[in-house]
Amino acid sequence: MAAGGNMRDPAVVKKLFENLQSDLRLLSTEGKRKYPNVKESSEQVQLKLRTISAKTEDTISGLVSASADILHPFMLGCETKNVKLIQIALTAVQRLISHESVSVRAADDILTMLWGLMESGQEELKLLQTAILLITTNFVVQHESLAKAMVLCLRLHFTKDSTTNNTAAAAIKHLVSIVFERVIAEDKVQAQEKLDSMSEEELKKGTNKAPHSLRPCAGDAYLLFQDLCQLVNADQPYWLVGMTEMTRTFGLELLESVLSAFPVIFSQHKEFSFLLKERVCPLVIKLFSPSLKYRQGAPSPPSPVAVEKPFFPIVMRLLRIVSSLIQFYYNLLTTECEIFLSLLVKFLEPEKPMWQRCLALEVLHKLFVQPELVKSFCLSYDMKPHSTKIFRDMINGIGAFIQSQFMNPPGGPAAQGPKPGDIQGSPPSLVAGMPVGGGVSPQPAFMYRGVWIPLILVIPQGQTRPTLKHNYFSCRILGEDVPRDAFTYVLSYDKYIYSLEMLDKVDPPTVPDGYGLSVGFYCLVEAVRTIQHLVEGECCDKTEKPKDKKVTQSEDQQESGQETTGEEKKLYEELVNSSWCGMLAALALLLDASTDESATESVLKCMEAYISLCGKLEMSLPRDAFITALCKASLPPHYALTVLNTHGNVPQKGHARSPSQDLQSTNLEANERSQVVAVGTPLPTAALAVGAHQGPVMLTAKNIQCMRSLLAVAHCHGGILGTAWHLVLTTLQHLVWILGLKPSSGGSLKASQPDSTGAVITTAVMADLPVLSSMLSRLFESSQYLDDVALHHLIDALCKLSTESMELAYSNREPSLFAVAKLLETGLVNLSRVEILWRPVTAHLLEVSQHPHTGLRNWGAEAITHLVQSALAYSHQPPLQQNLKLQSSILAPLQDLSTITQPDIRQKQLQCVFQILHDNGDTLNHGWPLILGVIGAVTNDQGEKLVQTAFQSLQLVVTDFLPIIPCCYLEDVVDVAAKFGLQKQELNVSLTAVGLLWNISDYFYQNRERIKHDLETRPSVEEVKVTERSDGMSSFDGLWMCLFTRLGDLCVDARPAVRKSAGQTLFSTISAHGGLLKQESWKKVLWKVLFPLLDNVKKLSSSAPTTKDESTQGNILIHHSRDTAEKQWAETRVLTLAGVARTFTAQRKILQGFYKDFPHAWALLLDHIEGAALCQNAEISIAAIKSFQEMLLITKEDTSSYTIQTLPVKPPTAEAMNRTGDPAADIKSKSQNEADDDTTGSANDYDIALWSSAWKVWLNIGSQLTKPPEDSSSLYIPSQPFLTALIQTFPPLLDHIKVRFSVTDLQKLSEVLKRALTVPVHGDSSPFIIPTFPDVSTTPLQEATLQAVEAIIKTVQEGPDSMHTMYPDIYDQLLTYVDYGVRVPKFGKIETKQFGSVKGPTVDWVTMNFVPFAERCVEFIVDMYKVTASHTAVIQAQVLQNIIKTFRQPLNLKYGCPSQSTWMLVINSLLNVLSVGLPVARKHEKGFQSMWTELGITLEEFLFSKNPTPPTLSIEDFQRDEALDCKVVFMIRDDILPYANSMPKEFVEQIMSILNKGSIHSTSSDTFIDTDSSRKLREEFAKTCFETLLQFSYINRSKTDEGCITKLAVISLLQRCQDVVKKYAEDEKLSGKCPLPRPRLAEMASVLKAVTTLIASLKRAPQANVEVSVWNQVIQLYPYLVDCTTSPSPSVCKALRDALREYKELLSTPSLVMTNGR
Repeated sequence: MAAGGNMRDPAVVKKLFENLQSDLRLLSTEGKRKYPNVKESSEQVQLKLRTISAKTEDTISGLVSASADILHPFMLGCETKNVKLIQIALTAVQRLISHESVSVRAADDILTMLWGLMESGQEELKLLQTAILLITTNFVVQHESLAKAMVLCLRLHFTKDSTTNNTAAAAIKHLVSIVFERVIAEDKVQAQEKLDSMSEEELKKGTNKAPHSLRPCAGDAYLLFQDLCQLVNADQPYWLVGMTEMTRTFGLELLESVLSAFPVIFSQHKEFSFLLKERVCPLVIKLFSPSLKYRQGAPSPPSPVAVEKPFFPIVMRLLRIVSSLIQFYYNLLTTECEIFLSLLVKFLEPEKPMWQRCLALEVLHKLFVQPELVKSFCLSYDMKPHSTKIFRDMINGIGAFIQSQFMNPPGGPAAQGPKPGDIQGSPPSLVAGMPVGGGVSPQPAFMYRGVWIPLILVIPQGQTRPTLKHNYFSCRILGEDVPRDAFTYVLSYDKYIYSLEMLDKVDPPTVPDGYGLSVGFYCLVEAVRTIQHLVEGECCDKTEKPKDKKVTQSEDQQESGQETTGEEKKLYEELVNSSWCGMLAALALLLDASTDESATESVLKCMEAYISLCGKLEMSLPRDAFITALCKASLPPHYALTVLNTHGNVPQKGHARSPSQDLQSTNLEANERSQVVAVGTPLPTAALAVGAHQGPVMLTAKNIQCMRSLLAVAHCHGGILGTAWHLVLTTLQHLVWILGLKPSSGGSLKASQPDSTGAVITTAVMADLPVLSSMLSRLFESSQYLDDVALHHLIDALCKLSTESMELAYSNREPSLFAVAKLLETGLVNLSRVEILWRPVTAHLLEVSQHPHTGLRNWGAEAITHLVQSALAYSHQPPLQQNLKLQSSILAPLQDLSTITQPDIRQKQLQCVFQILHDNGDTLNHGWPLILGVIGAVTNDQGEKLVQTAFQSLQLVVTDFLPIIPCCYLEDVVDVAAKFGLQKQELNVSLTAVGLLWNISDYFYQNRERIKHDLETRPSVEEVKVTERSDGMSSFDGLWMCLFTRLGDLCVDARPAVRKSAGQTLFSTISAHGGLLKQESWKKVLWKVLFPLLDNVKKLSSSAPTTKDESTQGNILIHHSRDTAEKQWAETRVLTLAGVARTFTAQRKILQGFYKDFPHAWALLLDHIEGAALCQNAEISIAAIKSFQEMLLITKEDTSSYTIQTLPVKPPTAEAMNRTGDPAADIKSKSQNEADDDTTGSANDYDIALWSSAWKVWLNIGSQLTKPPEDSSSLYIPSQPFLTALIQTFPPLLDHIKVRFSVTDLQKLSEVLKRALTVPVHGDSSPFIIPTFPDVSTTPLQEATLQAVEAIIKTVQEGPDSMHTMYPDIYDQLLTYVDYGVRVPKFGKIETKQFGSVKGPTVDWVTMNFVPFAERCVEFIVDMYKVTASHTAVIQAQVLQNIIKTFRQPLNLKYGCPSQSTWMLVINSLLNVLSVGLPVARKHEKGFQSMWTELGITLEEFLFSKNPTPPTLSIEDFQRDEALDCKVVFMIRDDILPYANSMPKEFVEQIMSILNKGSIHSTSSDTFIDTDSSRKLREEFAKTCFETLLQFSYINRSKTDEGCITKLAVISLLQRCQDVVKKYAEDEKLSGKCPLPRPRLAEMASVLKAVTTLIASLKRAPQANVEVSVWNQVIQLYPYLVDCTTSPSPSVCKALRDALREYKELLSTPSLVMTNGR
């Protein structure tokens, strides 16, 4: 229906009017020529529409009232038969209809118009659209108009155009549905008028008037349904007037659609129910008559031309109607449904056509999936006396149908077997009994007595009750639409979808082989599910029932009984009784014939469900029958006969064949039906003689699958098995034996190794073995839900099986351990009622434990120990510690095992102790001494495995139970742990025992208060043993002393790993928890543990052999650093020394409390360190230095407790400052350390004495180890890491001794540092210590030396003025280091190779690379000189001269230096030093007289180095170097020449000579066209020198004392100018037309300008200051200037003219010249 609210929207209404106006205009335009009446009517309606639109009221209402007039022009357009006008008219009509703007009268006019168009056969599809729209939009079309519209559509359905037919068919179905939907909508609205009551007499008369008891819409629907029945029955309709033809198939489809979609209408309205009974049912029965008559025909397949043959389309649609009638109208048609159901069963008879039987099966399948229907069948028919047993007949009919498939297969007689086409789709194992083909997926099928029938519908395994009520194939055959979810229900049906268009076919389809059997099979499956659903309710739904719901079977039965009434129970029993016989026969046949796992699984699920139902309903006969069938199916056929005849308690009926019958053929067929997955030996039994079961037996995949089902039955329904447990367990035992499953821990079964048993397991089943084992375990775990009676049934069955196995073992036959293992498993899960099962179970297990057979005995002991452990760990009520009797009974079997002397029993006992500790250790209050005694009874004579087992218990005690062990037994724990550490059987145990001692110490610390309190309240010596306690020591300290002593014993163990672990643990324990000890106890630790340990380790290390001991190493690969005992003991010595030093550092405050003993201990420790450092073992020596370093990292800061601070500690700046005597520092120290308030001074002296001894030790170590060897015969050179560590030790030591650090100490230190730096590196180590050329940096040793020097400088700078006298020595030291960068020092007489000449470790000794180190020292010198240049000591020691002298060497070498960065850094550093030092030198002239000569030589050697510029030097680098040269000239210009009067004359002359030489140097070119040489000329340098000369020649000096430098500058300048001009003139003549280089021209122009300026200056100067020789030199220059007048260069010519003009005054008469020249 259209949404009225939207249609009333003004915008929508406006749009409607516009569209109508447009349609009318278009209609008028198209018809104005041929159809003037259409044009005229259109114009009138347009005016009317404008009038309606202009009104302010509801315009839609106006349209409705005038709709008949508005439609008039459109109806006229349709009468014209013009296609275009008809299309315009129909479009406009549809628009009015869709906007609900049509009245009843207008609707009738529209239908009349449509009828006329229909009769003329125009625009049929448009007609259908308009008719559907007219009916579906609202309710204006009713009664006769509705009938007319229906007839119109029905007549269009039978036109010749297929498109129109199909469209009309869909429209008719839709309209029929709309008619009935109107009824539902009408019923929801309350009737305002009271209706008449129904009259059956009136209804029986066929009429075109609706019953008065129905409302309008219902009346229309009634008349429509009545006429449909009439048409199907080939009678004339009453209401649908005008019908000309109607097919019966289409009518049946319409009836079925109404019956399926609107059952509520037929239920609420009796009139419709009347039609069902009086019209529909007789019609169906009548139309079924051909099928019933054909039943009496020949049994052979019917001929296609048979006259009485059932018509497939009719039968198919009739069965669809029957299905709907039974499903939706069973309550209304009980009697009729009985007839229909009987017909369905009769359709299954073999005489019927196969397609008809399949259709009947599909309908039955649809019925079986509805539990309420099945329940109604049983109540209405089977439970009624003298009534047909419909439900039983349905089950039996399906079973008979399935059996008939194997008797008369579709493909031919049974002897024919599978057809060739079938072989292609059959499993590979079916072809000649052998697997063939590769990658072929076998088709599910059934095979029985040579007949192979495929299963073409596959439902996935574990499918829960389907929500669908039709499967895919049945839906298609019955013509229903298939829901999308159907594809999740039917998986493999794609290639059988041959009936997709079956509604259009007349001939019956060819049913594929196996389809009937498949549908029948799934009918049975659904029947079982339905019965299960009815009996068990929704709990059977796997999606709602939790798997692990823990209720006993008896409780389940009680709950079921409480909820089930007597009538319901009778119903359930009738359901089972009516179905189980037929069901068992059919399921057993299908199970035997199945070749597919999923089908087999479905059969097994059905059988399992019946067993469950029978058990709940207490029906033992069917239960035992199904269990027997399951057991037989689980074992091979001949095997099952023997076992079941021996142990079976169920009648065998037809299965009791003798072994002599055709077993071979039976096995062959069974193997063809299912793949053989396991071949094993049969289990011997006492009933048969030895050798009776020697032949192998084969298990198929189906046997395994049946075994799973049997396990599921026993697991889920164990409470109902009773005495059948023995049969089930016997079957499982035999299967387990054949599969080779062996018991494992806890009683579960696992697959054994392939060689250990005779079983041959395929890969396919190998993965299933763990699953089967898990299922077996879960079976016995579920015994906890059994009641006591059922549990005793289970235990009795297991004990019987176990006794049989023991008897077999006595006769030397291999017994089965299945029963023993499962007794254990059953006992474990039933500990909640241990009193009930403990005595029978343990008594039998003890008998097993005493059996001579090893396997049985071990498993008996295993079961007992496991049960004891679990029983002790179980949470009993009341708790076990309160029930001593129960605890004793539980432990009794474990005590009885002690009488057995076998080692394996001892092992199991220890394992049991471990588990008891783990599970029940918190209840062993008074049992700890016994437990610890058992654990600690470990000697070296016992095996390694027992040691490990016992140690596991000790580990558990230490890790979990120390808090609950009484404190009086803690020393026992320490002693036991130490015993395990000292045992020699297992190294890992010893190492772990040491770790346990650490854990014990940590426990002591964390629980110290509680332990102290406990020990004080129990002072008895008998309870608390203190083996290492002396007088005055508390019990708690004695506990610690015991721990330290045991660790000390382990520190000198013969095994290196134990020593290392024990040493680390000892010192970590002392470091972490030593603060708990009292002061007196610390004294004992020091003298009884630490120093004795040092002495013992030193002694043992010294006497350790230096050769490899192959016998102790064995096959273990040991690193070369630990391959001798000496090296291993060296590691121990390192660890011990470091630990003692760390202890001294951390506990110094406590240890200093012994004023008398501490200096002695300090000296003794330093003596150990010195001896270790001087040891010729690199590892020991460097470790000694590191220990020394750790001792230096001590502060005087006090802490609130004696806990150890994390190292390294902050440098002791406060303490060091305090030693200077600063009162403020004293006050600060007192505020930080209240304990030393009154003894600050004495404490400082005390400390300085200690540190002085440390300084002496350092000097002794450094002096002895850096002393160059006299010869190379006994060569020992310390390593670089050692020397680095030694030097790094000095800065923190200096902080302690700087108050008394003197010049002598500095000199001694300097000597040690110099010698340490010169120590070479071994060739093997050089690649790791000496950096490569691309990555040149200082070595760690050099870096440490720089830090030491920096520390000294800082100390001197911050110290008093008296320490400033150390500056000269510091400078000497640094200048020596600078010299190392140029001249590598030697270390004694050792031959070494220099750094850079070594490529790879090919030589013995390599010198260090001192270049980066020397450069760092240069920076140090510059920085320090800037600060100390004016100090008296620095001036007096001529430090500046020494610096210049030292710098002279790299500056002289320049490009010959090892590193180019050296001379660059030195020249810059020299300039920086001179900038500071020259003012000081001018101020103190006397102290710097000898410095000037050294400076001049240095500058000249640098500026004019003997080492030429490298040919590979780039232009950029050349310019950089030239800039440095210019920088030196700038220094001369700014800092030297202005102060030349205060400098020696010789030095000034030397400087002027350097400048002149520099200015000439740029012109020393061999040829005027040598452009490359001109590129390398230091032009900028020459220019700078020349400008400097000019600077000191241009000034007109009036003072005579300034004339000296001017004269020198003028003479040098004139000489240079003459040389340049002369050279230029010569080169210009030789050049010809080739111009000279641009630098030459620029130089010439510059020289000419200089000449001009110089002559002008000379003329202005006082004539007395200008000597005659100067004028003569000026005049001598003139000829050369004249020679240059031919120069082509404009710049040269201009400068030349200016210079020649200056000669004007010099051109005079000869006499004048002579006079002036005197």
